[in-house]
Amino acid sequence: MSPELIATSSIATLSRAMENGDTKASDLTTACLERAEDLNPVCKAFTQVFKDTATSRVAELDHGPRRGQLHGIPYGVKDMFDCRGTLTTAGSGVLHDNIAQDDAHAVAMLNNAGANCIGKLNLHEFAYGATGENTLYGTALNAYDKTRLAGGSSSGSAAAVAWGLLPFALGTDTGGSVRAPAALNGLVGFKPTFGRVSVRGVMPYCWSLDHVGIMTRTVSDAALVLQEIATPDPADPGCARSAVDDYVAAAQAGDDLSGCLIGIPRAFFYDNVDTEIRAATERAIHFLESKGATIKDVALPEMTHTRTVSLTIQMPEALSFHMPWLEERGDLYSADFRAGLALGQSLLAEHYVRAKRMLTVYRTEVERVFEDVDALLTPATPAIAPKLGAVSVTTEGLTEPAGNAITRFTSFFNMTGHPAVTLPSGMHSSGLPMGVQLVGRQFGEAGLLRLASIIDANPDFNVPAASV
Repeated sequence: MSPELIATSSIATLSRAMENGDTKASDLTTACLERAEDLNPVCKAFTQVFKDTATSRVAELDHGPRRGQLHGIPYGVKDMFDCRGTLTTAGSGVLHDNIAQDDAHAVAMLNNAGANCIGKLNLHEFAYGATGENTLYGTALNAYDKTRLAGGSSSGSAAAVAWGLLPFALGTDTGGSVRAPAALNGLVGFKPTFGRVSVRGVMPYCWSLDHVGIMTRTVSDAALVLQEIATPDPADPGCARSAVDDYVAAAQAGDDLSGCLIGIPRAFFYDNVDTEIRAATERAIHFLESKGATIKDVALPEMTHTRTVSLTIQMPEALSFHMPWLEERGDLYSADFRAGLALGQSLLAEHYVRAKRMLTVYRTEVERVFEDVDALLTPATPAIAPKLGAVSVTTEGLTEPAGNAITRFTSFFNMTGHPAVTLPSGMHSSGLPMGVQLVGRQFGEAGLLRLASIIDANPDFNVPAASV
């Protein structure tokens, strides 16, 4: 396979090529490393590239037994995941000497499956922010317009896949930090149910809301990755012990949606949305209806104060984790993150406890909605990717901070813990990708992947690979 084809191919395509003898793990790793060397100075996707370790592993992968469809596939992880013997910086100078003693559980599972990690990926410092701006490593750029943000906080994960440096990447999602940047870059962004994937070895930002997430080019690829990393982890007390479904089969289960009920939460989720994004979302609704689904308007909890609830949980938890470093290395934090930690200091225990109780309320109310429907469908973001340096975004009369706009439709489902996926819904007239979001029942990843794969298979919603 040519390096150009490798740069745009899905995991499934690359895996078949290796199985057929058309390419090797060494070819894939070399192509990705060379592309990273050429493009990373511009796109700022990587914080570290593991050239030596990734290259040294390919002989074993080329000549050893094939371990599955991820065998020999290069990947990268947000620089919040531990990889044994390497720095975990979380995008901050605070952790300039933080060498990981072991692999994160998700990294270990991928490595055991034969995937080859070639580096750490950029992010908003300590995952605090949705724009992906980073003063230490530079700001990751949108693959479709270099004057625009990739989005965050998993900005490097999105940039690496969209710029063709990697076929897939892992990120973390606390308020949409995987799903939103994936949507802004024409990718699939998958957040499993809270606790479905172990967070052991992943630096926390907010224990109550953090999820491991996946960015890929196709829904089927997301299923392949989830199949490996959803393995129960006895060493993580918060990791689900329930059986793992066959996600790969679910993503290939056909497109007859007879009997499927899809809920449309029009209040809030369809307000103040770019007209083209809303129209694309409506087309996705009509398409699913044409496949036999029944569409039903539903009411979710009142959303006015949900972002406040989320922040009231995030900032005290972040402060708790960072207090030792804040005391010892406070001058190495960015002003932006220090301000967030100061907010955490100003919140009372009463505020935090009330916010935590609201999580239970939200989860219970959304579970009631899922008694009547199988999935929810919303736009992924209300607007296209903001310009670099944008402080605010105005969409159909609503002006809000850029980070709030990027995650307006995603953050609520971190509080409820439901699985959610964003995927392309077509191209905007600006030349930037648009996306939709699907949300499923707790531990309903299989059904969610099946539904998403039906949209993904329709070329009317696909976006072309970025020309970089």
